[in-house]
Parts: sequence; C-alpha cells; structure tokens
Amino acid sequence: MDKSVQTPIYLQIANSIINHIRQGKLKPGSALPGSRILAQNLAIHRQTVVAAYDELYAQNWVEIYPRRGIFVAQNLPDIAPRPLLTASGKGGSASKTYFDVDDHKIPYPLQFKPANNTNLIFNEGFPDTRLAPVELIVREYRRFANYHFTSKYLMYGPEHGSENLRTELAHFLGETRCLQVNPNHILITKGAQMALYLIAQILLSKGDTAIAADPGYLEANNVFEQAGAQVALAPVDECGIDLDAVEAICKKKRVKLVYVIPHHHRPTTVTLSAERRMRLLELARQYRFAIIEDDYDYDFHYSSGPILPLASADYYGSIIYIGSFCKTIAPGIRIGFMVAPPNMIMQATRLRRLIDRQGELLLEEAMANLLKNGDVSRHLKKTNKIYHERRDIFCSLLQEQLDGYISFKVPDGGFAVWINYLNGIKADEVAQKAAANGLTMSDGKSYYQEKGRPLHYARLGFASMNPKELETAVDILAASVKKLYQ
Repeated sequence: MDKSVQTPIYLQIANSIINHIRQGKLKPGSALPGSRILAQNLAIHRQTVVAAYDELYAQNWVEIYPRRGIFVAQNLPDIAPRPLLTASGKGGSASKTYFDVDDHKIPYPLQFKPANNTNLIFNEGFPDTRLAPVELIVREYRRFANYHFTSKYLMYGPEHGSENLRTELAHFLGETRCLQVNPNHILITKGAQMALYLIAQILLSKGDTAIAADPGYLEANNVFEQAGAQVALAPVDECGIDLDAVEAICKKKRVKLVYVIPHHHRPTTVTLSAERRMRLLELARQYRFAIIEDDYDYDFHYSSGPILPLASADYYGSIIYIGSFCKTIAPGIRIGFMVAPPNMIMQATRLRRLIDRQGELLLEEAMANLLKNGDVSRHLKKTNKIYHERRDIFCSLLQEQLDGYISFKVPDGGFAVWINYLNGIKADEVAQKAAANGLTMSDGKSYYQEKGRPLHYARLGFASMNPKELETAVDILAASVKKLYQ
C-alpha cells in the first residue's frame, strides 16, 4: 500500500488481489482471508478490507458464501491468467504503451520549466502578474453569481466565443487600432498560439511555403512545419523583416503565408516601418499570400503612438490579425483572438470545435464586462506608465554596469530588451554563470531556426521585475559577465 498516491487504500488492495488472480497466483475457487485477519495483517481498519472485497464482488472477481467465506470466482472476467508486463510502473500502471507510438511524431520539446523560486528571472518578456487586475475579474464572477441567467453560461455556447466579448472586442479594436470589424470577423481562442495552429492547419498543406523572420518566434515556425509546410526565412534589420528577401522567395516558390510581428518583433524588439508595411500589403496583393499579423503587445508603447496595424489598411482581405489578453493582463488568462474576413473565421471556428468545443464562457463574459466598463483601458494606462519607468531604469542600469560588454537599442515599447554581447562573449556561458549566482536568463539558443548560429544575443524581459529586483538582477548579470571575461 502506498499512502502517497491518490488511489484509495481499499482500491489498492482490490487491484493488488486482481493482479494476483491475473497472474495465476490466486486460482479460481481459492479462499481469501477473512476481513478481520487481512485487516490485522495489513494494520488497517477492517471496514477498508470490507470495502475492497465489496469492490471485487461488484467486478465479479470473487464469490461470497455466507458463513463459509470469500473465494476467487470460478468464472473469471479475464480470459486466462497471465504474467504482467515488466514495463509496469509504480502501482501497476504502465510506463510505456503496448501499442505503437512514434516518439518523434511531434518533435518539438515542451517549453515550460518550473521556476527556481530562489532565482530572479529575466524572462522572454511577460507582464508582471502582480499587477493583474484579479480583483476586477473576481468582482465580475461574483456579479454573475447573483444573476438568474448565469446558468446559461455554464452550458454550451457559441463556438466563435461569447457574443458579448466579440462585440466589445470589436469596439475596443476599433478605438485602439482603427480596425473596422464586427463580431463576425472575430474568433475567440485560448491565446494567440491556438490561433496560429488553426490558421496553419487551414491554409497550409504538405510542400507549401510559409515565410517567417530570422531571428524570430520559433514556436510559430514549429506550427507551420507541423502542418507540412517548408519555412523560408527572411532576415530582420532595424526596420523589421527584409521585404527584398520576401519578394525573392515569392518569385521562386508558391508562398501561402507570411508571418510578421510588426510591433516589438520577437525577439529583436524592432518595429516594422510604415514604408515596409505598405509594401508588404502590396506584395500580398500581387502574390496572393496571407499575412499573419501577430500584434501580441500592441498596447504597450512608450516613446510615441504606435503605428497602426497592417490590418487597419487591409482593403483586399489579406490579413489575419491575432492577439491576446495574455500579455495585456497575465499569461494565465487564456483569451486570445483572431480577426479575419468571415469566411476564414468560419473555417477556423469549425476546426476549433474539433479541438476544443468552446472557450470558458464565464471568463469571456467577465472580460467583456471589463472592456465595456473601461476597466481594461484603465489597467493599460496604469501598467503602461509602470512598464515605461521600468524600461528606463533597466536600460540605465545596463548602460552603467555593462558598457563595453553589450550593446542594445532602447525599445519603443514592449516588455524586453534585445542585447548583443560584444568581444566574443557567449550567451550560454553567461546564462550558466548567472544561474549559479541566482539569476535565470536566456542562453541565446531559441532565436534562430538554424542550429549552430553564434550565441551572441539575448532577450531580457524587464516588465515582470520591480525597480529593486531589476537593480539586483543587473548586478548579478554584470558580475557574471565580468567574472568570465574581465
């Protein structure tokens, strides 16, 4: 018996007896010990043994005869006794499938790693979850508890997502991004990653070409490859993705889509220039490819007003615009959205239904109210000010303590700074040293599609740390670099 597992003791006893019967150690007709004797031998309460025997009787493994005892059934549920596989793990559960599974079918590794609570973390650029308006979300849930119609939100709802949320989101996108859309142009997803997957499965087939930036967001590239496409790479400079390279690829291959992050490109943080935006729209019209515009942190801009999304000037229906509240509020709030012409939304909705019947209606309704009441706008105004201050503090600290060791450009917005290590400093060596000193950070290996690229870059997220934490983190980073290379 193992009290550390969730399986109740009486079921552990019953399953153990069943395994003995299956292996032939207990033959049909064999007498089992009385409940008092077995309870005494196992040092447990008799009623636990009684419950185990009742379970065996309910499954037809034993026969009970009053005043005679309990016996292994003559007609067993199993075909014949047989030894258990040696692959069984703790508690008899299998450690590997008996049927064939291609262990390389999905080759992309999992990204989540439990955080070391003793370390500060330069993440890839996430909001500070301590600032999330949790109390406002809880307020909306409490409000729903008092509505007589709340029960309908606990039933199945629209596969597109909450009609209220799509309506309020269309209004919000119109006010903040000049997107002239209505609810029929919107599909609610669980984050932008689900939207990427749906788009890839609908638009891409084996042998198709998808263009992405290099360095770029490799999780998007993995989605395109999983759909069967070949990913063609275009370099990124200070003005965004190189459109000469994009056009050169279009002249050689049948391109189905181009994936861009126009604001605060991940990982380099650059913004796609207005000139290139117009040219990209023209290339999409000329070569009839789709543009996936991933605007994951449009709402966080510090130096000036952000350039309007490509989708605001899309007159031909070439843009699929995706975003989420995972960056607006917190990564754990899994509400994303896809904005596209209704025929694309319908296909994506049909596919989404096969994966996940619908989203969480109560959460979506709560988010709709937060948008309608202006709570989201107020939260954005507050956090923009905080993150702006943190960016300035962080960049000043980097300049003061690491001048000559790194170079970087102060980002116009977003949550991270893209640094270039100078004089042969390697990101993986710095990350290893920093981790030993209490700071977790990027080792530079997750930015380029091709392996073996020089590890001279790192993306350092500043938004999730307060000023004191930023000061400590930069102290550790500077000490680690200087210890290795001074």
